[in-house]
Amino acid sequence: MSFASVYPHYIQKAEKKGRTKAEVDEIIFWLTGYNAKMLQQQIEKKTDFENFFAQAPQLNPNASKITGVICGYRVEEIEDELIQKVRYLDKLIDELAKGKSMEKILRK
Repeated sequence: MSFASVYPHYIQKAEKKGRTKAEVDEIIFWLTGYNAKMLQQQIEKKTDFENFFAQAPQLNPNASKITGVICGYRVEEIEDELIQKVRYLDKLIDELAKGKSMEKILRK
């Protein structure tokens, strides 16, 4: 599955709850180390999630602080590294849509 096909859904989920695309992007930048230009390139190339995370400049060292349940699974217990990274992103977007502050979402 391509990251580009899911990205609009992240934005839509956030905007439905009064949040912004800029906040979604900030979460992605924080988690992956991408910047706006690199993220746009990944979207244009329709990069799949595996390569999206493999090519990420650096997974945030605080990503391990992301805990909780998403889609019925505890993110901290997911053994498949790729699935865990995807679920980290899902969890962060979910927290955004639920109204958490960016400071809490970004584990500051």
